[in-house]
Amino acid sequence: MKLGVNIDHVATLRQARGTVYPDPLDAAILCARAGAHGITAHLREDRRHIQDDDIFRLKELQPLPLNLEMANVESIVEIALSVKPTEVCLVPEKRKELTTEGGLDVVGHFESIRSTVRCLTEAGIEVSLFVDADEMTLAACKDIGAPTVELHTGPYCNAEPNDRAVLIEQLIRGADYAHELGLKVNAGHGITRENLGGILCIPHLDTLNIGHSIICRSVFVGLEQAVKDMLEGIQDYEG
Repeated sequence: MKLGVNIDHVATLRQARGTVYPDPLDAAILCARAGAHGITAHLREDRRHIQDDDIFRLKELQPLPLNLEMANVESIVEIALSVKPTEVCLVPEKRKELTTEGGLDVVGHFESIRSTVRCLTEAGIEVSLFVDADEMTLAACKDIGAPTVELHTGPYCNAEPNDRAVLIEQLIRGADYAHELGLKVNAGHGITRENLGGILCIPHLDTLNIGHSIICRSVFVGLEQAVKDMLEGIQDYEG
């Protein structure tokens, strides 16, 4: 099981004052030192946190593979083709949302997404689609040609305890079906140390992409320790 750390909210803190600190690049280097396996950063259309220059520096000046989260928007695709991160994860995006809401509508935007997946793949970039765990969507991901899906764990993580059983079953079935289709399975959104045990019931997982809870914990214990704590949590449940 690999851990990708999303460092968006280091940039959120920087943008709140318009300073040059804290620098997401410094955060990425600390995550690498702590044992993280990858770095995730979301270049949003409104540039509310991560900026274009951050993406270029994160690709060139830190040692971990870069997973660029982005909407299926031509201007951002052009940046991805210039940066050439290890991976691009296509996500839905709304201007006024606090964070990503729901999975990508792969069926409804099939041709547009397929064109982008082909373009990025031909550039040597692995493409992941951030999706809900339903079979129609997962089958469309396979047909589009994306090798990887990231299952949206937000509904499970944010649910009341009594409502979680049905939601984790949906994620388990979705992961099984994606695996049957030959897709690599990642997961992310809303994951914390407290709900990690349930998340790790999902089979076939390659990578967990976790950001907000790690950055929040880092306020109290430091970023390296927060990353180590999450890695230890994963190892404890796997053991």
